[in-house]
Amino acid sequence: MEITGKIIQILPEEKGEGRNGPWKKQNFVLETQEQFPKKVCIAVWGDKIDLKSIGTNEPVNVGINIESREFNGKWYTDVKAWRIMKGTSANSAPPVPEYIPPEKEQAFEQEEGPVNDLPF
Repeated sequence: MEITGKIIQILPEEKGEGRNGPWKKQNFVLETQEQFPKKVCIAVWGDKIDLKSIGTNEPVNVGINIESREFNGKWYTDVKAWRIMKGTSANSAPPVPEYIPPEKEQAFEQEEGPVNDLPF
């Protein structure tokens, strides 16, 4: 999946030691560019992405995986980033022209109304 917006906050890096060795995680908050913007906290694990090269209030396109897991009867959901591309925004994409099927296109060309191609 992909999500587009601007990074509004980069949270402090977290480090720890697990049974598989040391780990580190960095979270950031992304605000979507919709009519009603939403804030999403996204995690980056390990050294996959360097958030130091990305500033706040910068438009980005983030490739994410969403995963939920159950622990002691409660469900927890993670949003993990696997790619961040700078400078792409929903507002910068060229508009996609509306598709008009060929049979309706002919109807728009005639001034007398819709085409009636029925044999009876």
